[in-house]
Amino acid sequence: MMLVFIISVAITVFLLLATLLAMVTGDDPTEMRLAEVSAATPQTSSTSLINATPTTGLGRVAFQITRFFNPIRGMITGTDADLEYKLMLAGFRKPEHMEIFTATKMLLPVLGILVGTFFPSNLIVALMIGAVGGFFGPDLVLSYLVTRRQEKIRLALPDALDLLVVCMEAGLGIDQAMVRVGDEMNLTAPDLAEEFQIVNREQRAGKPRLDAWRSLADRVDSDFVRQFVTMLVQTERFGTPIAHAMGVFADTLRVRRTQAAEEAAAKTGVKLLFPLVLFIFPSIFVVSLGPAIIGLQKMFQELAK
Repeated sequence: MMLVFIISVAITVFLLLATLLAMVTGDDPTEMRLAEVSAATPQTSSTSLINATPTTGLGRVAFQITRFFNPIRGMITGTDADLEYKLMLAGFRKPEHMEIFTATKMLLPVLGILVGTFFPSNLIVALMIGAVGGFFGPDLVLSYLVTRRQEKIRLALPDALDLLVVCMEAGLGIDQAMVRVGDEMNLTAPDLAEEFQIVNREQRAGKPRLDAWRSLADRVDSDFVRQFVTMLVQTERFGTPIAHAMGVFADTLRVRRTQAAEEAAAKTGVKLLFPLVLFIFPSIFVVSLGPAIIGLQKMFQELAK
């Protein structure tokens, strides 16, 4: 009980210090008014989440929570630019996504500590696991979502290149072909289709084609997509047939995908060795040799009599 009381006091002191820090570093009314006026101006980047106002109810609640702890926000989640880039890699581009992630990372350690108090037998271990898991859990989930999205785009890229080649051989340009492929693959590969649609919107907004392609590579941050963008830039600069280059690149990606599958299949035997030795073989020995051992034991007991 004394440990629970100490933890409660520590949490209370932490909240009081955060409140005091927020009050001391609060904005001047003139500065707040200037910030509101500047926020009313259009954003220079349509995909930026920094200083953007959430639109949903959950986003507004998260915004109020993160605004209350704004002085210590940088120590918890790092810079807003890095967090925005990580969320963009995972496919989260709305303003409320940054606020929800930040609020979750702030509140989960406290929730983990409260849950840990329900395990009095191992209280210290439970509190440590709850605090550490609550703090690093959102980062682990975000990293998993980024990896999963990159893997989906990598697997869908060869098929998208084949469709691009077919569209371009039918007479469409590269820009119109990307729009067409984005519409066709919206159900089978929504992540890659969304990226193609973003490239189209950026070009319609006046962004140069090469810059839009490089932005695609930065948003996905995958080696395969960077190689694809590099191939597009080289064909655009040197004037080589882009349809033929895409066909060759699609065949290369398909061969690399097949080799990766063969490599994973070759590693299966080694990965199965440890479960076989630790779990399956002991059970087989018990089932096969157990009756024989029991029979020998009974025979020796009868001979001893």
